[in-house]
Amino acid sequence: MRIVVKVGTSTLTHENGKLNLEIMEKLVRQIANLSNKGEEVILVTSGAIGAGMGKLNLTEKPKNLPQKQALAAIGQGLLIEIYEKFFNEYGKITAQLLLTREDFSDRKRYLNMSYTLSNLLKWGVIPVINENDTVAVEEIKIGDNDTLAALVASLVEADLLIILTDIDGLFDKDPRIYKDAKVIEVVEEFSDDLFKIAGGAGTKRGTGGMYTKIQAAKICYNSGVKMVIANGKIDNVLNRITAGEKIGTTFLPMKNPISSRKIWIAFNAKVNGFLFVDEGAAKALVKHGKSLLPSGVVRTEGEYDVGDCVAVVDHQGREIARGLVNYSSEEVEKIKGCKTHDIESILGYKYYDEVIHRDNLVVLERGEKYGG
Repeated sequence: MRIVVKVGTSTLTHENGKLNLEIMEKLVRQIANLSNKGEEVILVTSGAIGAGMGKLNLTEKPKNLPQKQALAAIGQGLLIEIYEKFFNEYGKITAQLLLTREDFSDRKRYLNMSYTLSNLLKWGVIPVINENDTVAVEEIKIGDNDTLAALVASLVEADLLIILTDIDGLFDKDPRIYKDAKVIEVVEEFSDDLFKIAGGAGTKRGTGGMYTKIQAAKICYNSGVKMVIANGKIDNVLNRITAGEKIGTTFLPMKNPISSRKIWIAFNAKVNGFLFVDEGAAKALVKHGKSLLPSGVVRTEGEYDVGDCVAVVDHQGREIARGLVNYSSEEVEKIKGCKTHDIESILGYKYYDEVIHRDNLVVLERGEKYGG
């Protein structure tokens, strides 16, 4: 079994921001034990900024981005040094990977990551992954490593993603307000209600709230990866979950997951522009799995080239799909609203009948409101 384990800052650190070495040692011991059983394990870890805070004796995370990046630079070396020391005590070799969104959005880098991780796992090495917070800008935000863990799980076609946090799972309502709140044991389908009951940011030391964990679960759902959210301080939590014990909240994957290429289009590729479509085109895409023809395009926004990823927005302002375009933004602007047989007379040539072919298009189950 291939397992991705994500552990958050709030689990790895004490209230004063310093690393909780006891928790880290227990986590490493469990991962080493799973590896000894023959499981392939990848660790996605937060904690670099928290480790930097502890090193400088800071008790509050700064809001200033350069300060966060400086703390990450101080803390990352300390964090991986401790992991390496603990894993070495159990005879395990580790490899550090520091990633950013660009590593996932660029198709070549994405595939190179896949090959690298596959070889490390083949050699019995335990990859330790974190976001490269010292250079990332957009990535230092709520839920960065929740999303990262889900993208990694999708990339390596993992069987299971375990997200360890400081709460017991997804509650049916806010446990900080309602004493009768209960943990939802299993989630089979996604709905807006799940996002409504999810909270914002977690603790002052962490960045991931429940909302982002549900977003991560959505990626796993579409990728065919089972995901569990559990309290990282539960005794022997990893071994118990992998043994089948019901702990926390389990998100089941869809029965017919999206292909790895379409997963990349939906969740990894950088969106370079927007195509706004009429009601008929939206229905054809969502309900009938059709390609996007120029006749359904109302307007275009942004600059993109052939092969770039664009978002498709319906008449209600919802992003309903993403896909790789067959024409540039300049060309789409000229042929929007026209019939397929008119493309050549307008442009003087014709690459394809479709603006986006259905093989290069992914319908999004829960479209976000367009924010342009």
